[in-house]
Amino acid sequence: MEKLKKDNLSIIETVALSVAIIAPTASMSLNISLMAKTAEFSSPLVFLISTIIVGIVAYSVIKFNQYISTAGSLYTFTKEALGRRMGFISGWSLLFAYMALAAGCSAGAGAFTSKLLAVFGVQIDWLPLSIVLSIGMIFLGITDAKISTRIMLVMEGMSILLILVLSIVIIFKVGVTKGLSITPFKLNGVKPSAIAGTSVLAFLSFIGFESASSLGEETKNPRKYIPIAIGSAVFLTGVFYLLSSYAQVIGFGLDAKGLKAITSSTLPLSDLARKYAFKSFGTLLILSGSLSFFSCALGAVCAAARMLFSMSRDGLMHKSMKKVHNKYNTPYFALIFIIVVNVIAQAALFNKDGIDVFGYYATIGSLAILVSYIFTSAGAIVYFTKNKVWNKLNLLIPVFGIISLIYVLWSSIYPVPEFPQNLFPYIVLGWIGLGVILSKMFAKKNLYVQTNKEDIFIENAN
Repeated sequence: MEKLKKDNLSIIETVALSVAIIAPTASMSLNISLMAKTAEFSSPLVFLISTIIVGIVAYSVIKFNQYISTAGSLYTFTKEALGRRMGFISGWSLLFAYMALAAGCSAGAGAFTSKLLAVFGVQIDWLPLSIVLSIGMIFLGITDAKISTRIMLVMEGMSILLILVLSIVIIFKVGVTKGLSITPFKLNGVKPSAIAGTSVLAFLSFIGFESASSLGEETKNPRKYIPIAIGSAVFLTGVFYLLSSYAQVIGFGLDAKGLKAITSSTLPLSDLARKYAFKSFGTLLILSGSLSFFSCALGAVCAAARMLFSMSRDGLMHKSMKKVHNKYNTPYFALIFIIVVNVIAQAALFNKDGIDVFGYYATIGSLAILVSYIFTSAGAIVYFTKNKVWNKLNLLIPVFGIISLIYVLWSSIYPVPEFPQNLFPYIVLGWIGLGVILSKMFAKKNLYVQTNKEDIFIENAN
């Protein structure tokens, strides 16, 4: 059986993958302007609520990682709890989410790189740039996972640092001139329904927190380090979102003029940098956005490749997907396949703006990953109750998580959004249907024997 490089990653590299796919810098570069259109000045309040909800959802994922170490992530967790069929649906949905996020974030990286070059008078469209960046991911993804994860951490870390510096500068300058206000943590006349609807955007800013689970076969002491990595990623990202969203809201101003400015801004961080720091700092923030999108795309590609590897090893995907690199023990064939799909997906929307392409694919990926989260939370209830790990009080946490996830999913599709967003749920359903067909095709070539301890895969002589 093909194996990944065991005991290769420390907790630092494990944290890096979750943080990279969450891409907090990319979220802060775009989301506050969108959230302000419905939540007005209350975006920090929305992020506070969403951080708590994501923490509840993460509880089940963290608990699974304390008992199961695997490259299959949520796919394997659900399979062990609810059976092979439900596990496949969960894994197939998660795979689609990572692929969609990879395509969207690659487009976002191309778009921000295009904006960065434009500052220096160089005009290049986003697509050629994103394709070049996507090809670069092949070399970074195939190499030792320790190297690729550290590159992601450095890229995202630099980006986060720049935003933190700007946020502190804004909070300090506003504090000494106008005084700080707790208004952003109040409803401010906004209807609770509007706050709830806006929470969808905030919740989706955490998508990918579970991705460290895919490093379960490569991390040292995974049952200890991966839960810490996931918990730390959620907590630290939540704190970062609270600080940055607060700084952006008060930076534009807590009045009608400020609200108009923040909702109309396409690059809010750069606009604030010119206002509170200096113009070249805004250019650095555009660079940070490009780095964040790139690291997110690279992380999603690496996680998707490991998902394909794990499903192929279980006989649910073509056997070529379980090939590993002779030197680096990385799933190189699956990774190259993901990159090819990534480029095709971007090229299909060549006539759209890169940021719009990011929005389209990120939304599709988010819908798919919510399905996987729901299956995993339900699986946790079954698995840990059956194994007498949880009592009735513990069950309240995943139950509340499932209710929250269903609400977020429902709020994403109703009221029915405008075209083309109204098609996205059907695209996800179509993908799941395709997966069921493919799994049956591959299942005909293989026999499975279920034992009490593990699944034994047997090649069918026919």
